Amino acid sequence: MLARRIKIEPEPHAAGAGARRRLSAFARVLRDNGFITGLAEIGDALTILSGPDAALPSRLRPAMRALFCSNRGDWEKFDEIFDAFWLGHGVKSAARHSGHLQKNPPGLQSKTGDTSGNPDGVPDRTERRDGGTEVDSSGTGKREGASRAELLAKADFRYIADAGDLAEAHEVAARLAKAMRARLTRREQARCAGRRIDLRRTIHKNIAHGGTPMELVWRRRKNKPLRLVVLLDASGSMSMYSAVFLRFMHGILDTFREADAFVFHTRLIHISPALRERDAARAMERMSLMAQGIGGGTRIGESLATFNRWHARRAIHSRTCVMIVSDGYDTGPVEQLGREMAALRRRCRRIAWLNPMIGWRDYATEAAGMKAALPYVDLFAPAHNLESLQALEPYLARI
Repeated sequence: MLARRIKIEPEPHAAGAGARRRLSAFARVLRDNGFITGLAEIGDALTILSGPDAALPSRLRPAMRALFCSNRGDWEKFDEIFDAFWLGHGVKSAARHSGHLQKNPPGLQSKTGDTSGNPDGVPDRTERRDGGTEVDSSGTGKREGASRAELLAKADFRYIADAGDLAEAHEVAARLAKAMRARLTRREQARCAGRRIDLRRTIHKNIAHGGTPMELVWRRRKNKPLRLVVLLDASGSMSMYSAVFLRFMHGILDTFREADAFVFHTRLIHISPALRERDAARAMERMSLMAQGIGGGTRIGESLATFNRWHARRAIHSRTCVMIVSDGYDTGPVEQLGREMAALRRRCRRIAWLNPMIGWRDYATEAAGMKAALPYVDLFAPAHNLESLQALEPYLARI
């Protein structure tokens, strides 16, 4: 009996060519935002689009969400991406700014103005094309539909000009500081005896025994917790960054006693008592009354000399990280700055210098004050956005 050969043709999807192009663009946007999207997901999505529920966003959204979301982070940002792409909600207009500064993440701020600062005479801009994604003037794809918090985290503080965006950045900075403070104060160390078992280190230690827990590793709190001392440059050249840093410092000092805060310009001011106010607005008001003359020149060497003479013995112990936030422009003698940095280095465990200008395009260490301080610095890092502040936590945890 001869078997008949049956040629099976694949059943075409009812979705038209336009729908397939839109879905392909949507999948590309999801991939740009960290979603895992492959051929299998796109094939199932085509099946959904060919059904009767595709015309109803209230039914299409949950179906697409269940298909493309593989973790909690995807689930939280999917609705915003879906609405921006399919419904056109939350899409911002073109953003323009000077060509010498790094670009603001799309979707954060809509700003038009003079483009004379661009050496090429052509403004950096973004515009919408068919498909709902953003592209710049050279055709490069931009992220679309990312969460508001993520955009704020990546934005340089100089570009946050809108009052609402600035207030939101202040809140994010305060929440970030409190989360870091809570995690750092809960840190524990591995010990031969303690109050609970360190499961990860116990498994690693007993690999030679075939995984049988013959030797236990315990955890207990560190005897001397990390102390953080922040010295913030509040001169005129740092005015675009100091407001957000003050909210970050307020979040650290709020109910956290192992921290101290100072601002300096032509002189040093101890602001910890003001920042320990639970009400952030009242804390900023008290601080502004204490720091009269803020926004003037900068005398970093003299300010460090005041700190070393009058505050260092009280504020610093063997597990202290001194964090200096400054662009390094000092109007005082460079030799004094180097001398005071050396004295500070002998007292504390680590010195971290955060310079917002590191986040600028083509930045080079040219300031004489910055060059004098660098030999005594353990960490030289950017501090131009919230992401750079968040990156400090792993470093502080190792101290």
